[in-house]
Amino acid sequence: MKEQKIHTYEEAVQLIHEVGILPLAPLIPDHPSLYQVTHGEPWLTGTDLDPWVWRARFPSDGTAAYGKFLKKKSVFISRELFPWVKAILGSPQPIEDRYKNGLVSNASLELFRQIKEEEGIETRLLRVKTGMHAKEMKKTFGQGLLDLQGTLDIVISGVKESRISLDENSAWQSTSFETADHWMESAKLHEFDIDLKIAKQELHTRLKSNCSPDSMKFFTKLFQFEA
Repeated sequence: MKEQKIHTYEEAVQLIHEVGILPLAPLIPDHPSLYQVTHGEPWLTGTDLDPWVWRARFPSDGTAAYGKFLKKKSVFISRELFPWVKAILGSPQPIEDRYKNGLVSNASLELFRQIKEEEGIETRLLRVKTGMHAKEMKKTFGQGLLDLQGTLDIVISGVKESRISLDENSAWQSTSFETADHWMESAKLHEFDIDLKIAKQELHTRLKSNCSPDSMKFFTKLFQFEA
């Protein structure tokens, strides 16, 4: 895929619509990331041209879901593709049933329940409300959030910055979360029950139209497309 430099938020939105899946930082072979397609100077300036600011605008205006969805790395998934990706990487089972079957940790269950109760809850408050504010619970809390993003149960709904840093983990202290279903409703996406086979077929067709052979190898393995 030919790399192109972008300068404005509108250009970034267009790129997300074109590629469907855009990592924040390099992740997928021969596939763009927001960091790669932007110039370094605007980053962390806090202006309208700052890609670090854009990352919170994409989910808020319904352009793309945002979260650590793939390989525990931050990724933007376009509104078009998100229902299919959720059908593939997520689970049709309610989280309570998955917990009973040993597929979800107690921490993840508690975090999900609290996020569902207070959609858009900010990280620090989430730690307090779930009783995970103690220093020794930091790892459990972080892993629970990672797990819920990996199964697309939750998404990052916004970022309330208290300091500027390129370290994603430090920025988590001011990140807010909502359930994926709530974000889909806000983005006016209503396809919740999608057949897994159809989701894979649709996603494969869509990605293949814009991806290089190397990036398709990555996606084929990740989403378990049929050869």
